[in-house]
Amino acid sequence: MDPFPFQAQKGRGAVSNAAGRFEARQRLRGIALGEDVAPPPAPETRIQPEIAQTAITYNASPDLGFDRTINPYRGCEHGCIYCYARPNHAFVGLSPGLDFETKIFAKTNLNDALTRDLADPDYAPKRVMIGGVTDPYQPAEASYRLTRQTLETLIAAHHPFSLITKSARILADLDLLAAAAKKGLARVAISLTSLSPDLLRRLEPRAGSAKARLGAIRALSNAGVPVTVMTAPIIPALNDHELEALLEAAAQNGASRAGYVLLRLPGEVAGLFEEWLDAHFPARKKRVLNLMRGMRGGNLYEAQWSTRQRGRGAYADLLRQRFDKACVRLGLNVRRDVLEPPAAEFKPPCPVGGQLQFDFAAAAP
Repeated sequence: MDPFPFQAQKGRGAVSNAAGRFEARQRLRGIALGEDVAPPPAPETRIQPEIAQTAITYNASPDLGFDRTINPYRGCEHGCIYCYARPNHAFVGLSPGLDFETKIFAKTNLNDALTRDLADPDYAPKRVMIGGVTDPYQPAEASYRLTRQTLETLIAAHHPFSLITKSARILADLDLLAAAAKKGLARVAISLTSLSPDLLRRLEPRAGSAKARLGAIRALSNAGVPVTVMTAPIIPALNDHELEALLEAAAQNGASRAGYVLLRLPGEVAGLFEEWLDAHFPARKKRVLNLMRGMRGGNLYEAQWSTRQRGRGAYADLLRQRFDKACVRLGLNVRRDVLEPPAAEFKPPCPVGGQLQFDFAAAAP
C-alpha cells in the first residue's frame, strides 16, 4: 500500500495522497491496531519529461480575460493546497494530493510545439496567458528554462502575452519582459495571498515569501512592465482580513491593476483542503467551511459562470465592496490597459524543417 499520511509534512501542502476520482481503488496505509509505525519518508520531487503535441490550449470561459494559455509544466512544486489545477493529475492516474506537487511533468519540446502552433497558416494571433494553470516559474524552471524559451519565441514573433506567477524567479527574465513591455507585448500578474510568513508557509509551502513577491512587483514596475496584483484566493476566516493590506502593499510597490478570486474547491480540492484545515487550523475549520457554503449556495463549490470566481450572498458582496473601495483609494485599475499591438506586426516563425516565407513584393525593384 502507498503511504497515506494524515499529518502535515515540511515543505508540502497536501497531507494525503489519495487516488483520484477515476481510480477504481483507493490507496491506504495499513496500520495494525497498536502497531508503532514511523511516519513515511517525505516524498521527493521528480521531474518527468513529456512530449507536447501542441503548446497553446484554448478555452471558451466567459470568466477569463483570455482564450488561450501556455503551460510549460503540469503539476506544481509550490504545493499550494487550494490549487484548482490539482484535479488534472487524476486524468493521468496520479493523486491530486502529494503526487501533484512531487511528480511534475516538464514539456521539454514546448518551444518546437509553440513554433508549429504560431507558424500554422490559420493561426490568428491574440494575447496568450502563460501559466494560467500551473506556475511557469516553479523550481523546475531554474533547470529547464522552458518559460524563458517561450518568451523568446513569442517576442521574436511579436506576439502579445500575459504571465502570472507567485515566484520572484520571474526576475531572471526581467531583460526579456522589459524589452517586450516597450513594444506593448508583455503584462505580468503577481499572486499575493498573505503578508503572514506563517500562513504562507502552510498555505503555499514552496512558493516565494511576500517580501520577495513585493520586490518582484517593484523591479518589474521600475523596468516598465505593467503589473497586476492578484489577491487570490481570498479564503474567509483565514486571509480575507488582509485584503486591503495586500492591495496597499502591492500599490506601494508599483502595481497598477488588481484582481481577486474567491477560494475555489473543484473536484478533489475540497477534500484536500478539509484535510489541510484539520492539520493546520482545526479550530477554524467549521467557520471557514460554513462561510464558504454561505457564498456557494450551501455547497463548498459551484461551477456556474459569473459566480464561481466571486461567490454570491452577503459575505461575497462585502468582499466585492471592500475590494472596489480599496482600489479606488489606492488608484488601482485606473490606468488604461496597454493597447494591443496590431495583428499585422505578428511575424510567424519558421517551424523546424519548414520553409521560410519570401516577400516577393517587398523585394521587387
